[in-house]
Amino acid sequence: LAQKFSTLNIRSQTHRTREEMTTIEVRTVLYCKACGMPPEYCEYGPDYETHCKPWLKKTHPDIYTKLKAARKGKVEEAEADEKEAPGPTEPWTTEQRLQAFYGKYMPEKVDGIPAILEKYAGKEQKLFVALVKKYGPEPEDPYYANQNDDDDDNSDDDSLNAGMSKMDTKKRRGATAKTVHKVDTRVIIQKISRNRKKAVTIVVGMDTVPDVKLKDVSKAFSKRFAGSSSVKDAAGGKKEIILQGDHQDEAAAFIVDKFKVPGDAVFLDMDGEFVPFA
Repeated sequence: LAQKFSTLNIRSQTHRTREEMTTIEVRTVLYCKACGMPPEYCEYGPDYETHCKPWLKKTHPDIYTKLKAARKGKVEEAEADEKEAPGPTEPWTTEQRLQAFYGKYMPEKVDGIPAILEKYAGKEQKLFVALVKKYGPEPEDPYYANQNDDDDDNSDDDSLNAGMSKMDTKKRRGATAKTVHKVDTRVIIQKISRNRKKAVTIVVGMDTVPDVKLKDVSKAFSKRFAGSSSVKDAAGGKKEIILQGDHQDEAAAFIVDKFKVPGDAVFLDMDGEFVPFA
């Protein structure tokens, strides 16, 4: 009896499987005659523009139109995501700079960054100078990279304006005669202690202040604080002003008063954290 029941069960399963098999939909896959791939993958091949696209457009115009619309939708979506993605609102801290640097050149040292910060407290600038000299350029801060992109766009506009004829320039009088490019002003002031008692004040970002030259700022610092001040090259291709003595707060107030920089655009580097002056 058990054997008979088992036989009936097997027949029932076989009958059910055959019924399921009869419901399977048969689909025909189209392959490109130029590259042998399905049309939706042709664009990734080297012969898409010269062979695949003409063939698909001629023999299957409906599929070509559908794929073209799908690709256009993906591009527009990617561009929208890129526009909506907010950029960084402040520069890297000292710890983040070290993480980026060691992550690029010496990943095995990333875990030891807290000990390195403790060891080189007050000597961070010397540390970065030594690292750049030993390994190579410091990774670019995304905050400054966005500023550089804006500068490149402005340069393109300047080149376009420079190529205009004098007649066109005369016609563009009034509000549109002069194009004013806004630059995101951001000044960072850092104090570095040397030999325990001596200290220097480092100012970065004065080149983002409109109509201001770094040499003029350096001279103003020297006159105001009665000490030496000089413009030096910093890591990452930037410029910095080095002022002898501890004048972090006074320098911030002087920049706001003398060069009319908004207080919320001036930041004090307090142990790796950027604190707005006002």
